[in-house]
Amino acid sequence: MALWRASAYAGFLALAVGCVFLLEPQLPGSALRSLWSSLQLGPAPAPPGPGSPEGRLAAAWDALIVRPARRWRRVAVGVNACVDVVLSGVKLLQALGLNPGNGKDHTELRSRNDLKEAFIHFMGKGAAAERFFSDKETFHNIAQIASEFPGAQHYVGGNAALIGQKFAANSGLKVLLCGPVGPKLHELLDDNVFVPPESLQEVDEFHLILEYQAGEEWGQLKAPHANRFIFSHDLSNGAMHMLEVFVSSLEEFQPDLVVLSGLHMMEGQSKEFQRKRLLEVMTSISDIPTGIPVHLELASMTNRELMSSIVHQQVFSAVTSLGLNEQELLFLSQSASGPHSSLSSWTGVPDVGVVSDILFWILKEHGKSESRASDLTRIHFHTLAYHILATVDGHWANQLAAVAAGARVAGTQACATETIDTRRVSLKAPREFMTSRSAAGSRVMLNPNEPVVEWHREGVSFHFTPVLVCKDPVRTVGLGDAISAEGLFYSEVHSH
Repeated sequence: MALWRASAYAGFLALAVGCVFLLEPQLPGSALRSLWSSLQLGPAPAPPGPGSPEGRLAAAWDALIVRPARRWRRVAVGVNACVDVVLSGVKLLQALGLNPGNGKDHTELRSRNDLKEAFIHFMGKGAAAERFFSDKETFHNIAQIASEFPGAQHYVGGNAALIGQKFAANSGLKVLLCGPVGPKLHELLDDNVFVPPESLQEVDEFHLILEYQAGEEWGQLKAPHANRFIFSHDLSNGAMHMLEVFVSSLEEFQPDLVVLSGLHMMEGQSKEFQRKRLLEVMTSISDIPTGIPVHLELASMTNRELMSSIVHQQVFSAVTSLGLNEQELLFLSQSASGPHSSLSSWTGVPDVGVVSDILFWILKEHGKSESRASDLTRIHFHTLAYHILATVDGHWANQLAAVAAGARVAGTQACATETIDTRRVSLKAPREFMTSRSAAGSRVMLNPNEPVVEWHREGVSFHFTPVLVCKDPVRTVGLGDAISAEGLFYSEVHSH
């Protein structure tokens, strides 16, 4: 009985301490901790404030993120742009009269049932994906229902337009956007984004973005993470119609940074078209004046031949910088027989050593070196839990700040906050990891007070930082584009 009473007292006092903390959050943490330890209840849990790992990490980032000595003044971005219609995936499928069932991936969607199966497949994994819907009439019918659905939201869409929007938020920076810009998109764009008249068209390209939340259920299905499934019937972006307009606009605009995206949109095209268009992409990139860095932003793909062509037709060696996520990185390695290509998919948080090996291989096989006429010197990799910036030594500065800035914006944009709100984010990165799985990597212990970890391997520098993942994200679309834009904004390229 006495033992029971002691436990009850301890429980009551623990509850009281919790109430004190809630009612008086400004009370010094040391006071709360000493009160807690005096009860002999073990170590006090870290409050979700400045003293928590999340709070310490956010404060450390703020100290590390400094603007580069030499900044971009004019950024040209192309060539995919559209209007994103964002809504609940489950609610749209229910509105279409579809019932939950088994998931199955489809590289191309031809019917409502294909849409349902692919959505279920990726929602079950909590993974992002993007697919082409080949039936024009069915797509437009679904798009109309989605666009008019209560709660559906319209946003700037397409990697190029989203990256342009992110850059335009910085005063003193001029942004050129080339892409198929219809009336709705033009209305949504920032005033600082200049669209050449040749890029304007009468009708918008719509992309449907079906979101789901972590733990959301549909029948037997339960999403492990919040994410989204994207699909469209977008022929203008699919054919990269604005590529020539983009390159011809550069002479007058005179940018000091060029960002190119939209190659993944060609998946709905024939092999012959893809081959021919990639050659034209190469020609267009080679027409960009020497000395202007070109960043290529990749996106979700399923066509191995197209990815292999992008790698082997020297597109990589023609650009200076790459931006990609874990799905694109593994798919790239699989398509080009790179390291760890036998891995069919990631399980949980991608292994840092495996990611590091693939990034190293890309830069060693396709990057700039004394024996190779390549321009590729930088890769910005992002996954939900952490980011890595890999650079060939001697070409980039301020990468420590750049990787931290990219990770910080992932937390603020997902939670729709101006600054990191430590109560709404959590640290999901591995607390320790190996820097390589194929070479003699070193073991790293994560320290929230020094959140950027740096290591080197044969002339390549790696900067790693965890992400403070938003627990209840407001919007997941465009995070990769915001991360890449922010990373570039804080980067400085050495002129040679």
